[in-house]
Amino acid sequence: MAEPNSTFKPIKPKLKPKPRTPKQTPESKYWSSFKTHQIPDLISSITSLTFSPSPPYPFAATHSTSLKIFNPQTLSPSSTISSFSDVVSSASFRCDGLLIAASDLSGLIQVFDVKTRTPLRKLRSHTRPVRLLKYPLHDKLHLISGGDDAVVKYWDVASETPLLELLGHKDYVRCGDFSPVSHEMCVTGSYDHTVKLRDVRVTGSKTVMEVNHGKPVESVVFLPSGGLVATAGGNSVKIWDFIGGGKMVYSMESHTKTVTSVCVGRVGKENVEEGREHRVLSVGLDGYMKVFDYGRMKVTHSMRFPAPLMSIGFSPDCGVRVIGSSNGVMYVGKRKTKEENVESGLRSFWSLGVEEERRVMRPSYFRYFHRGQGDKPKEGDYLVMRPKKVKLAEHDTLLKKFRHKEALVLVLGNKNLENVVAVMEELVARRKLLKCVENLDNEELGLLLIFLQKYSTVPRFSGLLMGLTKKVLEMRVEDIRGSEALKGQIRNLKRSVEEEIRIQHSLQELQGIISPLLRIAGRG
Repeated sequence: MAEPNSTFKPIKPKLKPKPRTPKQTPESKYWSSFKTHQIPDLISSITSLTFSPSPPYPFAATHSTSLKIFNPQTLSPSSTISSFSDVVSSASFRCDGLLIAASDLSGLIQVFDVKTRTPLRKLRSHTRPVRLLKYPLHDKLHLISGGDDAVVKYWDVASETPLLELLGHKDYVRCGDFSPVSHEMCVTGSYDHTVKLRDVRVTGSKTVMEVNHGKPVESVVFLPSGGLVATAGGNSVKIWDFIGGGKMVYSMESHTKTVTSVCVGRVGKENVEEGREHRVLSVGLDGYMKVFDYGRMKVTHSMRFPAPLMSIGFSPDCGVRVIGSSNGVMYVGKRKTKEENVESGLRSFWSLGVEEERRVMRPSYFRYFHRGQGDKPKEGDYLVMRPKKVKLAEHDTLLKKFRHKEALVLVLGNKNLENVVAVMEELVARRKLLKCVENLDNEELGLLLIFLQKYSTVPRFSGLLMGLTKKVLEMRVEDIRGSEALKGQIRNLKRSVEEEIRIQHSLQELQGIISPLLRIAGRG
């Protein structure tokens, strides 16, 4: 008589190890979706990266004595400007994307036509290298500059004259940004550790507000609301509330070396509300790019690059992320646009349609009745579902027949850790494990004690096996006292447990020594 169908399935251990790498969050998947391309051979360190505010959002990179403008679709240089006598340090597009200003270490600032590369204006006033150059977001006539002479200048570009000289910094001025809500407000950061908020409408050198970052300031950027400012210096990125009187909101100290540049990126999603979520992107000399969610005050993504990083930029359409390194290599991350996805989808749809039309089979064809298992069923086909026969191991077969003790002794003899634990868990679920232990003879009990001595301290299974060890000692104490072989196995079990306790105490001592050092390093 055939055996009736059973729902019994092969047993597996439930205590699975936790993965070492955490599961990727949706945001990590988003940032990882930027496929990285390398643009090598830019000779020297890439000191500045800036995107045009107008479509198709080309980006400019400064390196050595050149300024290169790249096409964001092909990632190839569309033009190169080389009319500089010294190393180019900074660049900025005008709000309409038609002009670009660039400065060099001689102190000269030049304004170029993007299409023709013609120099239109030359601004001479700084006596030392110029490191800061920025156009306002909604102003075509002015820009600010700052340099190693510790002076910030507000220029009328058309007349090539500085309208204001903003003093107050006591060391090199290295960075600055205009407010996204007012083209009269700007912030400047200096190696004197301070960040100053300035209003160009105020005469003289008065500062509207000042905050102290605590380290030389390498980069500063306004966040989209216009009330928050992110500053980078040392190994920290700090968020300041300038509307709230210059209060520090948070300090992100995730980098291990100097943070060299920060910018604002947007999580570009289909949903409009989610698309408004902005992030602070930072890069540093440790080779890491960090994505910081300043709404939830946490780092949401991190990426490692093989060289110290000097600059970062993010396109306004969320399609391109550019990182410049100290060895002249640019790492460009590019996402497919919606149009490219639709176009590739249409191409695959039409090619699939043509292929299906060519390969279609009918019941009148010989091939129709000789299709293999690899063929997918078509509409109208009748599917015959054959249940797969489950192949059971020997211990599974014994458990299926409720021969519990035999199953336990079998896996103990085979010495397979996973199978032994799986059978024990099944017996616990059936409330038969202690009954099996009680019925073991001395030889079988010896097998169990050898197994416990070997594996009871394995962290994955210690909770189950240490509890079982205690029960075995309570239940079979008389049998153990009457057998020298069992006494020797108990002594071995005691030694292994004492050794594990000694190791755990040593690890706790090491943790106590290392934890304060890590806290000190994090604050530094």
